[in-house]
Amino acid sequence: MGRVWQHKQNIVEGFTKRYSAHDLVWFELHDSMESAITRETAIKAWKRAWKIELIEKSNPYWRDLYSEICR
Repeated sequence: MGRVWQHKQNIVEGFTKRYSAHDLVWFELHDSMESAITRETAIKAWKRAWKIELIEKSNPYWRDLYSEICR
């Protein structure tokens, strides 16, 4: 949750800051850092259309989910 806040506040350099992409539209929970990194690496290699399909399966209106993880 802290990392998401850092991105929303433009504290972290990279894609979110460069393109002002601050809405959290999709996330996954993992049991370990290793499994999260493995999954992130796999998704980064996907085609854009596959990533959009993944998001729209669970969040068809692209709502910002940040408030849901802050509860």
